[in-house]
Amino acid sequence: MSPSTRRTFRPARAGRGVAAAALAVTSALAVAGCATGIAASTPASNGQSFVAGSPGTTVFKTGTGPVAPPVSGPVVGGGRLALAAYRGHVVVLNFWGSWCTPCRAEAPGLSALATHFKSSGVRFLGIDIRDSPPSAQAFMSDFGITYPSLNDPGDNLALNFRDTVPPAGIPTTLVISRTGRITARVIGETTYNGLKALVQRAAAEPR
Repeated sequence: MSPSTRRTFRPARAGRGVAAAALAVTSALAVAGCATGIAASTPASNGQSFVAGSPGTTVFKTGTGPVAPPVSGPVVGGGRLALAAYRGHVVVLNFWGSWCTPCRAEAPGLSALATHFKSSGVRFLGIDIRDSPPSAQAFMSDFGITYPSLNDPGDNLALNFRDTVPPAGIPTTLVISRTGRITARVIGETTYNGLKALVQRAAAEPR
């Protein structure tokens, strides 16, 4: 991460016990997020209001980020998958919904990054919030998303993250290290270059 990037850090709004370890990166988000937080998100919001919490990027110092919970569930399109299956890989975990306007805006970049990092062993996984499988499948087809997503219509999987680094709204993206620690969180729409830099940072951490 360049010196110019480091100068943008400001204290993060992290949870108790990890606040001192977290650094927040000011994010220039011009779009609105979806709904008022995961616990209150509904497709009826249609992406017209912003998420609970401040949009932006939080970066954790190496080895100090909270451990991602061991979630598992049904995959959109069939089958089951556990996050633990990706242990040993850097993982990009994206919380999204087909009804969410910023999710649609960031989807092409996520799809492109998944392709870009595929040969380097980085894994991408979605958690589809308050959605129907047909709507989710249509979304993934429209944007060429080939990596799997877990279907989470009742927010049960998402709520597992509340005691670590809560995904405070939709979309939220977590970058998880090879050891299972969360290294970065983006609340709101990601950008191709911004997320690419966060993944490269996690991939450069000692194994």
